[in-house]
Formats: sequence, C-alpha cells, structure tokens
Amino acid sequence: MTTVLKLGGSVITDKSSPETLDETNLDRAVDVVANHDEPLVLVHGGGSFGHHHASQHGLSDTVGSHDPAAALAVHDAMGELNDAVVDALNERGVPALPIHPLSAGARDDAGDLSLATGSVETLLAEGFMPVVQADVIAHASRGVTIVSGDELVAVLAECVDADRVGLCSAVPGVFDADGDVIDRIESFDAVADALGGSDATDVTGGMSTKVRTLLDMDAPAWVFGIDGLEGFLDEESPGTRVG
Repeated sequence: MTTVLKLGGSVITDKSSPETLDETNLDRAVDVVANHDEPLVLVHGGGSFGHHHASQHGLSDTVGSHDPAAALAVHDAMGELNDAVVDALNERGVPALPIHPLSAGARDDAGDLSLATGSVETLLAEGFMPVVQADVIAHASRGVTIVSGDELVAVLAECVDADRVGLCSAVPGVFDADGDVIDRIESFDAVADALGGSDATDVTGGMSTKVRTLLDMDAPAWVFGIDGLEGFLDEESPGTRVG
C-alpha cells in the first residue's frame, strides 16, 4: 500500500514566529512515520519558513515575481525546513531524501502545474522516502510563484498511484459551522459555508483550498490532527474523510 502524507507547516513549525520549528510536533510526527513500513511519499508545507518570506515579497500561487532575491528567500527557507525534516527522519533510520520542486517543475500560462516525478517514483521503488517541500516554482509570464504542499500532494498521489492520502493539520479535521469535526465530505457545496482561511499567514489558501484539492483526487483522503497521524498510517479513519 502506497501512501502520500503531508505534514502541514502549521504542525511542524510555529507559524506565528518566523523560521521557527515546533520541535515537539516534528519529533512526534517523525517518530510515527519512522514506524511505518509501507511505501510513503512525504510532503511538507511551508509554515513559518516559506509563508513568512512569501508574504514579505508578495508571492502567492497566482501572484509572481521576477526578483531572484524573492525566489531565493522562499526557496532557501524551505530548504532549511526540508533539511530539518530529512535529518530527523534519517536519525531514526528512515532512508529519506529531499525533493525540491523549483528544480523539477513549472507552471504554464494558464497556471497548470507540471512536475518531473520520475525521481520520486524511482526513489520510492528503490526503498527511499522522498521528502517533497512546498517551494517557489517557475511560472510562465509571471517569473516564479508558490507551489503549495496541497497541490504537490495531488500531483504525487496520481504519479505513484497512491492508495491513501493524508493531510496532517493543526486541527483534528474539517469543522462544520458549529465547530464540530465533519465525518465525511463528498461535495464542496455541502460544506462551503463552513470553510474559511487560515488564521496565521498563509499565501496558499486555507481549508477551503485543501478540500477542493482533495475532492479532485481519485485516492481517498483524510484531514486530521497530529493525534490522528498514527491511526491514519494504521489504515484507520481519523478526522474527516474527503471523497
């Protein structure tokens, strides 16, 4: 069984403080992932590393820049976070290797993403764990824009024919209008009124974007908090099932 798992930036970093890890959550998440013995592609968001610099430079998934300093600020910060995740996994005996989308993909004029996924597929087949970061990416007519972890999850889930997709978030699932976790979402219209954006700086959209992305995928997906991570990898159904 092949799984694509995203660790949200809001889980493994302190999004209220620039370039600050949440070391407790990172250690906890990595401990759980290290005990998983099936093929897994790991994606992580930007949190206080990427989003902070993207916001400073006015970058988003649609608004770009031709300033190399802006691109490098985001990319270098995301590389630092990626290094922290990869190092933590290797310290626990997981053969994790980094994947940087800036060197592997682009958007066309319409904003559609293409990603060279051969390295991810081959690394996975050879027993490695690819660790893919949110990043800046070349964008036709716009210089560079942001590619989010959620968007990468969708592309990677298709390329590795994932059986399950999980988004480990700062919340225990998708909330309804009363603040209760929704058990399952099968259409966006059914939950549109209840969904909103992130309270912290986030240049790639909030829960609404996540749900739309997951509904477009073929593989079943779940949104859950860190308390549900172990259960998800044990093939349970924590949080909210989407699709």
